[in-house]
Amino acid sequence: MSPTFSMPSLSGTSLAELQRRHIHDLQKAYEEVMTVFSVEAIAIYSGHAMPYFGDDQTPAFQTYAHFLHWAPLPEVQHSWLLIRKGARPVLFLYAPEDYWHLPAQLPEEAWIDEFDVRPCSETTPPPLCKHTAIIGDVDALAATGSLVGVIQPEALLRALDELRMYKSDYEVACLREANRYAIAGHQAALTAFQGASSELDIQLAYLAASRQRESLVPYQNIVGLNQHAGVLHYQHYDIDAPRHRYSLLVDAGHRYRGYCADLTRTHAGSDAPSPFAELIQAVTAIKDSIIDAIAPGVSFLELHEQMHHHLAEALITHDLFHGSAEQAIAAGVTRAFCPHGLGHSLGLQVHDVAGKRQPDGSPSPAPDLHPALRLTRTLRPHMVVTVEPGCYFIPMLLDPLRTQPLPINWTLVDQLSVCGGIRVEDNVLVTADKHQNLTPSF
Repeated sequence: MSPTFSMPSLSGTSLAELQRRHIHDLQKAYEEVMTVFSVEAIAIYSGHAMPYFGDDQTPAFQTYAHFLHWAPLPEVQHSWLLIRKGARPVLFLYAPEDYWHLPAQLPEEAWIDEFDVRPCSETTPPPLCKHTAIIGDVDALAATGSLVGVIQPEALLRALDELRMYKSDYEVACLREANRYAIAGHQAALTAFQGASSELDIQLAYLAASRQRESLVPYQNIVGLNQHAGVLHYQHYDIDAPRHRYSLLVDAGHRYRGYCADLTRTHAGSDAPSPFAELIQAVTAIKDSIIDAIAPGVSFLELHEQMHHHLAEALITHDLFHGSAEQAIAAGVTRAFCPHGLGHSLGLQVHDVAGKRQPDGSPSPAPDLHPALRLTRTLRPHMVVTVEPGCYFIPMLLDPLRTQPLPINWTLVDQLSVCGGIRVEDNVLVTADKHQNLTPSF
């Protein structure tokens, strides 16, 4: 089940008007889901932070994404949305008087008028009827046992996940703005890299330019210098700058009104072996070629396989492999150089929901040859996906190939291994006839 979205020209249309249309369309879509699953209401819990074990401190919190689908309140806790047929959605906003923390506050924005807002000072759930579907992290609630309704109905939740696969014009506008902020961060990161900064310095430059605090980024930024660029989800920030500057990989985004940008760029440093910059250009060309092929009806799995074919050709062109493209793919060479999937669905979550399901909610798992692929769907209008080909020099993946009689140029591999690897990533909207790249060139 997917919502019906128009795709009008957005010139002269305010974000507030786009959001109003988004809420109205979402109300209609939820009412259809309620009819299909014979429920009278859907209650969505925002969630709340839980302290670390044995401590009174909590990790950074983010509101449940289905809650954010309705209301751009990414930090509210202990709050509820109640969606009913033929009625305005009700927002039970937890906002107690407090002198330790600033209570939740609603922005002065037009979307508030679309809701029946009921401030509350207690963490108890609102009154619900027995024909209510309840979704969200309610297991941690002290009053979970007293909740009336059906908790986490799996089939209904899959239908709501499916709604999020298709982005309204409001959501696309938010994703564009998230990209704009992220690009500013990436440009500042490159400047810091050129100024011989450490990973931590580059991270701080990114945060400052993209105007966000570290606890609010949509995922932990990956800032990898040199061989750290070959750790796919590198999770640290060295505080000292390295002696040699071979490479920088920045995989970092921004969250705007709950919607996530997810961009990656790789840069050659002043000490990089000369072929590395050319290889970055080759991976960028692969990214552009795949994006050019995006259109409704195209299988994302087939695009992923095309990426491996393009990568095989790039390895040959740049003297890393002396056989054929077919041999490189069949022998697993391209998978060793690029072990992750081509991309994933993008929206309120970086790896958004329903990417490995069919439209009816049935499983659509990644194939055995490509287990890391996060999106196996056939592309349809209003989907937003990432495209992120890569080429890495990861010893644990490449070393097993050294014992095989494969025409790999190990001398060049070893020379480039100090650079870690390359990833280049854009965010792309599938349109009615082709696509739009939400990530302007930079």
